[in-house]
Amino acid sequence: MTAVPKSGEDRSVILAVDDDQGDLVRISDELSTRYGRHYEVRCTSSPTEAADTLRSLVEAGRNVALVLADQWMPSMTGVELLAVAKGLDSDIKRGLLVSWGAWGDEATAKAIVEAMTFGGIDYYVLKPWRIADEFFHRTVTSFLHEWARNNPLGIARVILVGQERSRRSYELRNFLSRHRIEHSFYPVDSPEGRAVLEDLDTVELPVAQTLDGKTLVNPTDAEIAEACGLKTHLEGEETFGAVVIGSGPAGLAAAVYGASEGIKTLVVERGVVGGQAGSSSMIRNYLGFARGISGSELAAQAYQQAWVFGTTFLMTQEVTAIERGAGGLVVTLSGGRRVATTAIVLANGVSYRRLGVQPLEDLVGAGVFYGAAASEAHALKGRRVFIVGGGNSAGQAAIHLAKHAASVDIVVRSASLAESMSDYLIKEIEAASNLAVRLRSQVVDGGGDGRLEHLVLRDLDSGVEERLEADALFIMIGAQPHTDWLPDEIERDHWGFVLTGDDVSSGSGSSPDRPLPLETSMLGVFAAGDVRHGSIKRVASAVGEGSAAISSVHEHLRGLASSPA
Repeated sequence: MTAVPKSGEDRSVILAVDDDQGDLVRISDELSTRYGRHYEVRCTSSPTEAADTLRSLVEAGRNVALVLADQWMPSMTGVELLAVAKGLDSDIKRGLLVSWGAWGDEATAKAIVEAMTFGGIDYYVLKPWRIADEFFHRTVTSFLHEWARNNPLGIARVILVGQERSRRSYELRNFLSRHRIEHSFYPVDSPEGRAVLEDLDTVELPVAQTLDGKTLVNPTDAEIAEACGLKTHLEGEETFGAVVIGSGPAGLAAAVYGASEGIKTLVVERGVVGGQAGSSSMIRNYLGFARGISGSELAAQAYQQAWVFGTTFLMTQEVTAIERGAGGLVVTLSGGRRVATTAIVLANGVSYRRLGVQPLEDLVGAGVFYGAAASEAHALKGRRVFIVGGGNSAGQAAIHLAKHAASVDIVVRSASLAESMSDYLIKEIEAASNLAVRLRSQVVDGGGDGRLEHLVLRDLDSGVEERLEADALFIMIGAQPHTDWLPDEIERDHWGFVLTGDDVSSGSGSSPDRPLPLETSMLGVFAAGDVRHGSIKRVASAVGEGSAAISSVHEHLRGLASSPA
């Protein structure tokens, strides 16, 4: 069935502003020809008129997907106009139009860098200079793709109905968001929610309804994963060349390089793809991504890349034991299934440390969250948010949440963010008007009637406690490795991080040249990423370790092949 284009009043809006009439005509032609069927394209040469149009559209309840604005206009700069757009609706994507001839203009370059650093724009857009300018469209479609993830133009793959602040609703929304499964959430008392529930005899919330008609009542992660096409169990007996435990950056890199280099690879993930990095709302210092990239988008692309190369992903499963088998190694899955393999890569990362304040632990999922979920940002418009933690992930989360919340407070025990956070993030935090940092402070209490309503903060120098209204608390205070299930043969440090390579005690390994780089004290078992002792807690280093682990796996396999039978 052919989709019928929406009328102008129903379609989302793309707005472009440029006082150069020649440029405006080309921009208008490119946008209207390519996107006019599904979006209403509006173009003007007046930034003042554009600002008025934006206010009228937002007040009328219209969706504005994208605003493109030239920087150097007489009455208002592009950055100033895009700031108006951000103030009206933080979901609007904002691109600064730049002509090809401006590449050597220092003033334009400075405006772009400052605007990106301080959140004034999402990115710059080179103006089209010919018909069907695909370079221009690559940036525009990327903007629209990002916008549509939170604002589906058609029917979403999954409709979720539940209590807005229930823990299970949060967990399912986070699961779907992290797996890049397009979904719409409706509160149980909304018209859309009631429509989904009206045909059900009994209702145990939340309820999920998939595009192919399946209705799942209070589904488990495995059930929602299967309904969305994710693999949760193995068919028949299979032996793998490598089993990768965990699908964070290190595990995904191991999967890509292992499968692409001919190793039959299985990835076992108990939670969601992306690990701790997957919760980062924006990673701006990862090589090759000038615009920055969200952790979940990076994970999704790596997942697809590994899958195309032939990696098998097993979701919502957990490895509970590792042991030696007759022909190599055996891993035991949470359902009791045993899988034979020649090599294992431990890439199961870390878990967030708990805050240890019981009244707040009781409200996890009801205003209190461990880690930062992008899916929660839209529910926090106009609310007061607190983040405990001073690392890069906490800084990225604060900047992202500040786009939606009325205020965001970062609470840290240290005397300075510089001890644990990158300089570019500190500068962005300092530039945000609704973002504050509370140094030498600690959350000691809090509570609410079924959801978070207040926090108690203590000044660590004076001992004075202050009660503050709060709608959400994100806890990002460091992490601990999930390694207590490993066999004693695998050496760990005092904190539980896995020792590898030269850190393994002398005498470990099967020969003088063992262990190999990134190999543990157990022959054929390697470790990469945050779970490894001495690792650098950065996405790029985790990716490097995941790929390097596969090099050691190859060397291990060559050694086995050359050994006498």
